[in-house]
Amino acid sequence: MPQKLLTKTNNMESQKQENETKQIKIQTSSAILKDGSIVEMTYDQKNKTTNFVVYKDGHWEVKKSIERDGITLIPYYPHNGLLKNRVVLFPEKVEEFDDEKELIGEIKTFIHRYLDVSKFFENIAPYYVLFSWIYDCFNELPYLRALGDYGSGKTRFLQVIGSVCYKPIFAGGATTTSPVFRILEGVKGTLVLDEADFRFSDTKSEIIKILNNGFAKGFPVLRSEASNDGKWNVKTFDVFGPKIIATRERFQDKALESRFLIEDMEKDELRGDIPLNLPDSFWDEATQLRNKLLMWRFLNYGKKELDNNDVADSTIKPRLNQIILPLLSIIKDEEVKNKLKALIIEYDKQITSDRGMDSDAQIFEAVLELLKHYALSEITVKAVADCHNKGPMDPKESLSYSKMGWSLRERLKIKTERTRDGYVLSESNKPRIAMLKKKFGITAETESNGPIMMDDIPVIEESQPKQNKLV
Repeated sequence: MPQKLLTKTNNMESQKQENETKQIKIQTSSAILKDGSIVEMTYDQKNKTTNFVVYKDGHWEVKKSIERDGITLIPYYPHNGLLKNRVVLFPEKVEEFDDEKELIGEIKTFIHRYLDVSKFFENIAPYYVLFSWIYDCFNELPYLRALGDYGSGKTRFLQVIGSVCYKPIFAGGATTTSPVFRILEGVKGTLVLDEADFRFSDTKSEIIKILNNGFAKGFPVLRSEASNDGKWNVKTFDVFGPKIIATRERFQDKALESRFLIEDMEKDELRGDIPLNLPDSFWDEATQLRNKLLMWRFLNYGKKELDNNDVADSTIKPRLNQIILPLLSIIKDEEVKNKLKALIIEYDKQITSDRGMDSDAQIFEAVLELLKHYALSEITVKAVADCHNKGPMDPKESLSYSKMGWSLRERLKIKTERTRDGYVLSESNKPRIAMLKKKFGITAETESNGPIMMDDIPVIEESQPKQNKLV
């Protein structure tokens, strides 16, 4: 063989061997291996070191890296700004605890020492903390929210509860949402966010996307990003995970509202034993709790099952039951369970009441008022508009006949049919009417006392011919 060809062959063989032995390195903060091992990163801030703790079958060990199938998993570098600036908090090590009840008591005591919240929320928050450490075992989850004006203690709420959740991501320092998406995708922890930190409408809309898509698995957010060659590529970001946020007002989107367990932070007077500033010992206590909660994750991962029979109430909105079931599944205390169920039932009533104040509900009330006297096929869109517009409302809220027709069809999904008398409501709407009554919380009692009285609309007597329809 010619020397030149031999040299080339040797170089190719050498390169091939190098590629076979070369490991792909991937930075990560946690992983579940094929053999069922649970991998979690720890960070020692004093000694500036990061390691992995690998747990399997009741045993755990500390490792610098993990090699699997040609891939080397390594923890984040200790000088990473996310770690040294406490943007993301990790356990320092694995720490044993006596039993779960005692651990819950320690979390509750920690929250009580530094935060003034209602007794009920003080009892619920420790379970949400526990839940955050195994959230990835479930397909849906609730969020926590502090609601109140400036100076009501919302930031303290985020700091105290957030600091002991699973890999808390304090994203308040972000000037845009771009790093938030990346950190959520990479860390897969608990997002801790103050809405006041994002003052621009376009940024808030991005946060809303995270909140709307992040309560259930399988709903990543799609974003277009420029590549090095100047082309735009579509990237997906997994935003599923626990979230603790603070807002001054409720969200207009009722569907989004139903995903939160809310604590009203407005109080006449704060407890006198709450420190105005968090001492250094606070962070040490939070770290110690995270160390114990890491062990709790190891012991409970994959062992908590969703009990679909343990719903708060079968009559409340499915979404509320959907988000509360995972939390109920880790609560053993029946008294706490029952109080949480009672809270959700009351919250469902509140959402229904709020819905009763919106424009769709007012239109539907006009339909119900007319249904007291006429059959569905006898009610025209014009009559619904006249009934709606004569009610006690701002003249600016009155609807034209065409707008009323659109609202009935598109907003309330009530079908209309064209006749010689104009558009009338279809008889096929009876199941839809029944469903809308339930949606807006209208019972037989409330229906009999409708708010809109139309004395000037003649009632069709039974003796009148059917062709004399209400127009």
